[in-house]
Amino acid sequence: MLSITGLSKHFGGVYANRDIDLDVAEGELRGVIGPNGAGKSTLFNLIAGHSRPDAGAIVFDGRRIDRLPPHVRARLGIAIVFQGARLFPAMSVLENVMIGAHARTRAGFLAAAVRPPQQRREERETRAYAAECLERVGLAPWASRPADGLPLGQQRRLQLARALAGRPRLLLLDEPASGLRSTERAQLADLVRELGAAGTTILLVEHDVGLVTSLAQRITVLDLGQVIADGTPAEVTTDPAVVTAYLGTGATHAAHQ
Repeated sequence: MLSITGLSKHFGGVYANRDIDLDVAEGELRGVIGPNGAGKSTLFNLIAGHSRPDAGAIVFDGRRIDRLPPHVRARLGIAIVFQGARLFPAMSVLENVMIGAHARTRAGFLAAAVRPPQQRREERETRAYAAECLERVGLAPWASRPADGLPLGQQRRLQLARALAGRPRLLLLDEPASGLRSTERAQLADLVRELGAAGTTILLVEHDVGLVTSLAQRITVLDLGQVIADGTPAEVTTDPAVVTAYLGTGATHAAHQ
């Protein structure tokens, strides 16, 4: 589903990503780990279209996308859940999820203003599917509440529901467990596992190596912007280069980037 070749991005004289090659199969749950400054979030921003590469190619489902804007990639089925909440605080929980479906709607600005029958029907369908997404992440009872009134763990679930409303084929999760308590992390892990089992292709960036190894079928490890290991959880966690990156000189260098 996703093929990345020779992907590079630099800021000044510092490479955030350098010559990255990565292939992700349809339906795969792939983990991406690495010490601070390894280039994980930059890689996600390049895939989602929030940043453009200096070199290399990104191919999604046979189509090259590295020069397409984010909204076009969203229409193709790529959704990203950022580490920060990024909610619309003045809207309800349900309305926040409905926003996530905008890439799939057909009515334009004029139709939204005039509200012809087709637009009203589409709005009902969007509302119904948003409610399904809330049910899927366990937030249905909070549908009418203000989004900013949710605790952090539920805000993360809301972000997931909003991403799911766009019916993504590829879901990018950037540090989804950051700041969560142990019970919330376990609940999030169960939800991600369910999404993967349902056929959604998932790329998961996470500092919690234990969480990633419990979820991912394969793990790609970055250090100083480059891939230093790729394989099963058992293979990468015993790889000498990975051990060095986390516990030795690699981690120290990355912290200074």
